[in-house]
Formats: sequence, structure tokens, C-alpha cells
Amino acid sequence: MPVATQGTVKSLTPADLIAAGAQIVLANTYHLLLRPGHELVRDLGGLHRFMGWDGPILTDSGGFQVFSLAKLRRIAEDGVEFRSHVDGSLRTLTPESVVAVQHALGVDVLHPLDECLAHPATAGRNRAFPRADIAMAPPGRRGASGGGAPARSSAFVQGGTSHTMRRRAVEETCALDLPGYAIGGLAVGEPKPALYDIAELVASGLPIDRRAISWGGQADRPGGGGGSRVDLFDCVLPTRNARNGQAFTPDGPLISATRASRATGRRSTPRARARLARVSRGLSPPPLRGARAPRYRS
Repeated sequence: MPVATQGTVKSLTPADLIAAGAQIVLANTYHLLLRPGHELVRDLGGLHRFMGWDGPILTDSGGFQVFSLAKLRRIAEDGVEFRSHVDGSLRTLTPESVVAVQHALGVDVLHPLDECLAHPATAGRNRAFPRADIAMAPPGRRGASGGGAPARSSAFVQGGTSHTMRRRAVEETCALDLPGYAIGGLAVGEPKPALYDIAELVASGLPIDRRAISWGGQADRPGGGGGSRVDLFDCVLPTRNARNGQAFTPDGPLISATRASRATGRRSTPRARARLARVSRGLSPPPLRGARAPRYRS
């Protein structure tokens, strides 16, 4: 799932996404709540019309963004209070408000509020905010007019790297009998072997037809991390790294001439690019098809 943080997949148009084979995109509840605001998106016809995207849209709960801004938030039993990173205003997320925001956006798949545990997680048990009644009702409708199919609700399975906490979270979350489940709380500082171990553990306990994973990174282990058991992945890495001059090839990452010049301290040349491209794996990846070396005036 390409990530459309504030309603756009940066550097790509909806036509580009379709051409690349994307069937669904992910947008961030937290960021859309702050800017431009879910009420404005609702009044403009919903997120599909706002984005110009006719395919399905999945929104997260905002829990990960609250986790990543730990210095700006305070967690309570009924939700989380935080300072906006945009203007410093005091905001509150509750299970009710998070679902209401996603209904206002008119998305197809929503998530109830969850708590993403930092690594190492020391909590006595996995704390989860979602409740079945809040997650399932009232039904979300696409667009401001209320048309379209009801939104489907998924919930994150948290629990850090503790097998006991994860198994309990799987049991409690699956008891909600939701249309989908996401493996949350990964890629938050834990070693990669632990990441793959937890992803496999949780995926094996979820219903076979309702599994997603919510972590990303460089695909350096094909099929790892429960890959054979999971239906959806989301990550900003493909477009973020591309915007910063990196492409992924079967032989390793290929870094642009611009980045090569910064790293080597020399003028950006094809040789500099090749030098830096070899750094990560001792390989010299072939140039991208159709790519041309930059030309400079003396």
C-alpha cells in the first residue's frame, strides 16, 4: 500500500499509482486531523474526491504518530492527549473521536485507536483502546453525501516483542470479530530477528483471510516477517527514498549521482555514483533502464 500521508503519495499522481499497479493507498488519520482537518475533507466530498483517487483507502489509527511524538503526548486510560507538532495546540484522541474522524474522511478501511509500545516494552500486558461497539458502529459512508459502501474496521495487534503479550493481544483482538487485523508495533527499534519472529508469531494466530502488516523497510529478506501469511504491507520508504535519489534493484540499492557526490565529497559523476552504489553490499548494480548520467558544464 503506497502511503498518502496527507492525502497524497508524494511525487506521484493517482494515474502514476494506477500505472504502477497500486490497488489501495494508506492515509494517516493523525496528519489529516491536523491539516487540512477532517471536517474540511468531509465538506469537500470526502477523501476520495479530495485525492482524486477512486480506489480503496485505508487509514491508520493515529497511534503510531502519537508514539513517534512521545515527547508531545500523555497517555491516559481513555485516550491520549498531545501537542500538535504543527502549531503546539493541545489535542485529544479517544476511541470515539478517532473513529469519527475516519468516518468523516469517508474511507473504506478504518482502525480504532491503539497504543504502540516502544521497544523494549515493559508493560504488564498489551493495552488496547479499541472497543467492538465503537469500531463497528455507526457505519462510515464514502463522501459527504453518505453514498458508497460502509467502511470496514480493522484493529492493530500490539504487544512489543513479548510472546505472551502478543498471544494475549491476538486472542483479545480476534474476539472482536473484525473484518481485518493489522500487526502493529514493529520497526520501532527492535532487532530485525525479533521483528521477523514477532511478525511470524502474530500472523500465524490471525484468521487466514484477514491479515495485514503495518511496518515497512527495505525488503532485504523476501518472504520474511510473515510475508507468506500477510495480505497488505504499507511503508513510505519506496517513494521517500526515490525522492532522495535511491532506487532498489535485485542486486542492491542504486544511489543517485547527487547523493554520491555528497557522500564522497566529489563532483557528481557516474564514477562517484558507482563507488557509492558498491558500499552497501560490495556490488555494482546496473544503471536503471532509461537513466542517463547527468551532464555538467565546465
